[in-house]
Amino acid sequence: MPVTRRYTLTGSDRQPYPSATKGTLGGHRAGRIYGRLDCPSALRAIARGGYVANRVFFAEEETARAAGFRPCAVCLPERYAAWRAE
Repeated sequence: MPVTRRYTLTGSDRQPYPSATKGTLGGHRAGRIYGRLDCPSALRAIARGGYVANRVFFAEEETARAAGFRPCAVCLPERYAAWRAE
C-alpha cells in the first residue's frame, strides 16, 4: 500500500493545516516574507543553519498575501516592487 505524504501549509489565518499537496511558495514566519521554493536568499540562509525553525509553506500567493506576508525582493522582484508601491 503506497504511503500518502502529508504536508503542512499555512492558511490566510496564519494557522497550519495538513495538505496532501506540496506548497508552491515558502516563507519566513518571523520576517513575514514569502518567495519561491528555490529562492537563492532562502537557500543560503538554510545552508547557514538558520531560517528553518521559522519556515512556512503556502499553497498560493493569494494566501500568503492574505496572511500578511510580503513578496521576497530577491526571487520575486517585480511583485516586491508592486508591493512597495501599494
